Amino acid sequence: MDAKQVTLRRTLTLFPLLLFGLAYMAPMIVFGTFGVEDQTTHGLATDAYILALIAMLFTAYSYGRMAKAYPVSGSAYTYVRKSMSSHLGFLIGWVTLLDYFFLPMVIWLIGGVYLSAEIPSVPAWVWIVLFILVTTVLNIIGIRISTNVNVTMMAFQFLVIAIFLVLSVQDVLRGMGSGTLVSSRPFVSNQFQFPLILAGAAIAGYSFLGFDAVTTMTEETIEPEKTVPRAIFLITLVGGIIFIIATYVTQLVYPDYTKFVNADSGASEIAMQIGGHLFTAIFTAGLILAQFSSGISAQSSAARLLYAMGRDSVLPKKFLDGSTNVFRLHI
Repeated sequence: MDAKQVTLRRTLTLFPLLLFGLAYMAPMIVFGTFGVEDQTTHGLATDAYILALIAMLFTAYSYGRMAKAYPVSGSAYTYVRKSMSSHLGFLIGWVTLLDYFFLPMVIWLIGGVYLSAEIPSVPAWVWIVLFILVTTVLNIIGIRISTNVNVTMMAFQFLVIAIFLVLSVQDVLRGMGSGTLVSSRPFVSNQFQFPLILAGAAIAGYSFLGFDAVTTMTEETIEPEKTVPRAIFLITLVGGIIFIIATYVTQLVYPDYTKFVNADSGASEIAMQIGGHLFTAIFTAGLILAQFSSGISAQSSAARLLYAMGRDSVLPKKFLDGSTNVFRLHI
């Protein structure tokens, strides 16, 4: 088969793209980083997420414009290569590729650490290898299967987030936290320092990672010029709203950022306070599935970036441009 004739099947619509981006973003990550975020901003994590959302919406709009102008796989690599120069595109491609390689490693490492803590008899490396094998198999089978798996795991994530918020509201109404659901405390306090909010916004930006990954699915999307820009903007907006609501309610439950026993696992302390051991176990399961679904999306994005770079002969074309059966399994 002529490599130039190889194309990807257009099967994705707005909803699957939205789920793909949100899965990569992993909305529950807001709880995983809350303790550090809260301490960094001196109890004003909500402000940091508002500032980060504003910046990310501008970035999402920019990605949308580029996706409309160049509706092909490759994301930032393709945009820089086509609009600036092939040399800069090569550098951006490698940087992006490293991001897509390292992020799954971090995701699987976090998941392994969580599970190893829950089941000490099983080493963390065993869970990491298992994560890699399962996510790889799902991506090899195809985008439809991995999308269906992500739908299930995203549904569970949203369920855990909803339960967390409901329990938090109950905790606040019982007077265990701030005592009121309407408060300016998460936004303004005598601890307010704008440099700290900026530092917190930099950390909050990590929670938004993944909204741009849907651009690697451009050649598998129906009407990509319209669908991809909308998906990018909606993913950023929906994720930002979830982060802001979650941090607002969580700060009402735990208004004193100095009382965390361990800021790195601050959300687990809050989960224990509002729901006891049972909800803490459910909450941990939600975090694990969030890392898992994010790993599927990250690995899928890396495969499509390799495809785009192989097609342009930036990487070995014989194996990565889709002309071989081996690589076609991944796309």
